[in-house]
Amino acid sequence: MKKSKLIMIVGAFLLLALFVFPLWNITLEAPQYPIGIGMDIWINKITDHNPNDIQNINLMNHYVGMDNIPEHMSEFDVFPIVVGLMSVLGMALGFIGKRKLYLAWFILMAILGSAGMYDFYSWEYEYGHNLKSTAAIKFSDADGNPLAYQPPLIGNKTILNFKAKSWPTTGAYLLFTGMMLSIIAFVVDKKEEANS
Repeated sequence: MKKSKLIMIVGAFLLLALFVFPLWNITLEAPQYPIGIGMDIWINKITDHNPNDIQNINLMNHYVGMDNIPEHMSEFDVFPIVVGLMSVLGMALGFIGKRKLYLAWFILMAILGSAGMYDFYSWEYEYGHNLKSTAAIKFSDADGNPLAYQPPLIGNKTILNFKAKSWPTTGAYLLFTGMMLSIIAFVVDKKEEANS
């Protein structure tokens, strides 16, 4: 088997790591939570980073009028299907061995990944801005507008006395690696053709 084919197959196979590892992590650090409390976001669920973290986040959110962390979202039904199909498609393209198809797969993955990030941002925005008017504690900015509690899409952000951290984790790194391997397969195939 040509080296380029093998690289493409391995790259597409790496997408299946999203069924084993979380994609993203959001952590809140504050004096009352010195080790931080957080949640891991998978393609099909949201889980505690440490035991009872989501329960503690929901308790805090209740006081400022935020919704609870959802136990289920419609994306959790769609994402596993998309990831599974894209992995199988990528491996099939690897066996076919046409380098233009490697590039097409990468572009499709980039589009789907961008759509996923936009969906994630939209959820964070809604989650941090849609506050209940019956909240026990209300904070305002310098202009008197209700304060939003949207965590960052990626990076760190201070919200009141909390430091919110939002970063990709193992699943996202393996996804990115798989996508990059499709580009490497494209380049290697070009070299293989030139040397044949």
